[in-house]
Amino acid sequence: MLALTACDGGSGGTSISINSSDGNAAGSLDGNGEAMIDTPFFKGKVKLPKLQLDASDFEMNGVKLYPGSTIGAMHIDAQDRPDNARDGRVRVTFSSPAAAETVRDWFSAKLTAADFKVQPHGSGLIGKTDEGQPFLLDLKPAGASKADGVITIG
Repeated sequence: MLALTACDGGSGGTSISINSSDGNAAGSLDGNGEAMIDTPFFKGKVKLPKLQLDASDFEMNGVKLYPGSTIGAMHIDAQDRPDNARDGRVRVTFSSPAAAETVRDWFSAKLTAADFKVQPHGSGLIGKTDEGQPFLLDLKPAGASKADGVITIG
């Protein structure tokens, strides 16, 4: 569902966390490049270059973030069940260089074209992905012609 590439960021980086449902594996990368890995096979911390993910680094079934957006954090929770069903959750926080209404309308058109079922929900959107997973886009103003958002899938 997500396509990611990494780049060396500026002063602030993107934080990323990944957790498994059974608690046996976890990983994180903070905005300063400090990475932590905790699995039954390996535990440790490493220092990596800061990452600053942006609109080109994130994709939901062909839909990227609003042009010019930057990603502040990404949290991925894997929830594998014994019946092979997957109930994970992805949560992405981002900032966009446009008013919340502009960003919402842009997402509404792009997601509808990608077979998401969405409807207005406050200043954002709510609905289902093309695979039937719950979807929520929450937006709020962040100054003149800027918006902060959170996308939650699952």
